[in-house]
Amino acid sequence: MEEVKLMKGNEAVAEAAIREGVDGYFGYPITPQSEVIEYLMLEEPHKRTGMVVLQAESEIAAINMVYGAAACGKKAMTSSSSPGISLKQEGISYMAGAELPCLIVNVVRGGPGLGTIQPSQADYFQSVKGGGHGDYKLIVLAPASVQEMSDFVEDAFVLAFKYRNPAMILSDGLIGQMMEKVKLKPQKERLTEKEIREKYDSWATIGKKETRERNIITSLELKSERQEKHNDKLQAKYREIEKNEVRYEKINCENADYLLVAYGSSARICQKTIQLGKEKGINIGLIRPITLWPFPSDVINEAADKVKGILSVELNAGQMVEDVKLAVNGKIKVEHFGRYGGMIHSPDEVLEALEQKIIK
Repeated sequence: MEEVKLMKGNEAVAEAAIREGVDGYFGYPITPQSEVIEYLMLEEPHKRTGMVVLQAESEIAAINMVYGAAACGKKAMTSSSSPGISLKQEGISYMAGAELPCLIVNVVRGGPGLGTIQPSQADYFQSVKGGGHGDYKLIVLAPASVQEMSDFVEDAFVLAFKYRNPAMILSDGLIGQMMEKVKLKPQKERLTEKEIREKYDSWATIGKKETRERNIITSLELKSERQEKHNDKLQAKYREIEKNEVRYEKINCENADYLLVAYGSSARICQKTIQLGKEKGINIGLIRPITLWPFPSDVINEAADKVKGILSVELNAGQMVEDVKLAVNGKIKVEHFGRYGGMIHSPDEVLEALEQKIIK
C-alpha cells in the first residue's frame, strides 16, 4: 500500500535516506536544515535498519566521516546549509579526487558570510563549478518540491555509485521548510557486507583478496605525470556524465515567445508568472534545469532559436545566468533577475522584470 505523509522538505530527505537503506548519516546542526538531523535522531533508524546517525563535532569532521564510510563501499551522506557546506569543501574535493560516492544535501540560506537563515540560491557557483580546490565536478540535483526532496535521495545515490562521484541535492530554505504531501518509497534493505564485497570489490576498502592488489583510497599523488593521467580519467568521466545524465523540465515552451530559465523554488514562482503573462497576452515558457550539473546547455541553445529573449530568474545576484549565456552563445538577449539576502521574488516581479529587461 502506498504511504503518503505531510512532511517538510528536510523531513522528507531524512525519511527517504532511511528508506533508501543508507548506512550512515554524519552531520552538524545549522538553520535552515537542522530538521534533517533532528528527524533522524527522533526516528532512531538504527532500530529500523541499522543506519548510523551521528552528530559530529563540526562540519569538517562530518564530511571526513562520510569519506571513511564511503571508502568502505557504504551509502553515506551529510547535510548542511551554506556556511557549513563551505567548511566541507576540502573534504568534498578529496572525495571527488578519490572517486568516492556519497550524498551531500545543501539547504541554502542567504549570504555572504553568516548572512540570514532565509532562502537563497547563492550557492550555485559553489555547487556546480567545484567549490573546493582542483578540477572536479559534483553531480547536482535541484528539487522544486518536497516530493523531489524525497525522490532525489535515491536518484543521487544511483548516480553517485554509477559514476563513483559525490552527488549533491541543492535545495534552499523555502523547499526545506515548506510542507507538502509526499509519496514515500518502500523500504530498501541495507546491503550486507557480502553484497558490498560482490558489488564494490574492485575499489572499496573491504579487506584484501589474494586475487587482487590492495584497494587504496586516496586523492594524493606526488608524481605529476600520474596526477595528470588521473585528471584525464576524471575529465573523461565528467564528459560521460554530461552526455548521459542531463535532466530538465519544459513548461509551456511549444509556442513561447519568451523564455524563463529557473530552478528550485524560483521555478515554482515562475509557473505563476506564466499564468500572469497569459492574462496580458504574453506567451512565456519555462525551462527548469533539474541537473544543475550537468547543465542542460543544448536544450537551452535549441530553445534560443525559437524565442525572442531569455530571463534567468534566481535568488541571487546573477550566477546561473552565466551558464545560460554560454548556452545561448549570443543568439538572443539574455538577462538576469534576482532577489537576494533571503528575499524572495513574487510572480508579478518576475513578469515586470521580463517586460522591462527583455520585451521593452
